Amino acid sequence: MKVIAVLPAYNAEKTLEKTVRDIPPGCVDEIILVDDASRDGTVAEARRLGLTVIAHPANRGYGGNQKTCYAEALRRGADVVVMIHPDYQYDARLAPHMAGLIATGVCDVVCGNRIRTRGEALEGGMPLYKYLSNRALTIIENMVTGQNLGEWHSGLRAYSREVLETVPWELNSDDFVFDQQFLIQAACMGFRMGDVPAPVRYFPEASSISFKRSLVYGLSTLLLLGQYVLHRLGLARSARLLPKPR
Repeated sequence: MKVIAVLPAYNAEKTLEKTVRDIPPGCVDEIILVDDASRDGTVAEARRLGLTVIAHPANRGYGGNQKTCYAEALRRGADVVVMIHPDYQYDARLAPHMAGLIATGVCDVVCGNRIRTRGEALEGGMPLYKYLSNRALTIIENMVTGQNLGEWHSGLRAYSREVLETVPWELNSDDFVFDQQFLIQAACMGFRMGDVPAPVRYFPEASSISFKRSLVYGLSTLLLLGQYVLHRLGLARSARLLPKPR
């Protein structure tokens, strides 16, 4: 199976090489970096490392960046797509394990789970308010969707081609809530979701949204769950929660 790693990048010049070097040799067939109009030397660094590079002329947002990532990976024939943030916040060494769970048919969607214990998460630098909101939202999301993920808010993901060809992610937000929309869509469409343990890395160069944007993100997630419930009950159908037409 063809495995492609996609790296949605924004100002990742300082951490890109460390991220790429951590991807175990031979576990992916190609690495695609999509630069979202960075203000540093991310594009030059990516080209120096020999990556396939797509540069947005203007910033499209985190979700908009992922849309380009997945469209290009599918165009290049990917069977499995692993999404890794190039800011070194997530452990790229997990790429072969996540891809393997999909390639062997165990899962359709795999997430990195940073919340093995409260102590580990906080010692890794996760702010207390983010830890508490992560726990609360994950519990609610699992209860509403019938899943049992350890964390719904990880930026380390792997998807099968079938998932990317079925979920209408093109209709999703261009902002950070894109990730939650995608998982809720996958759950609604019956895809098998799982996770693998991942270390917590919070440091100055790692991207992180502000408290205000985190609040908007959390409220948007709860709104999405409400739409999911209404859709499943047949009270308000949502195009986002319907498979793409074949």
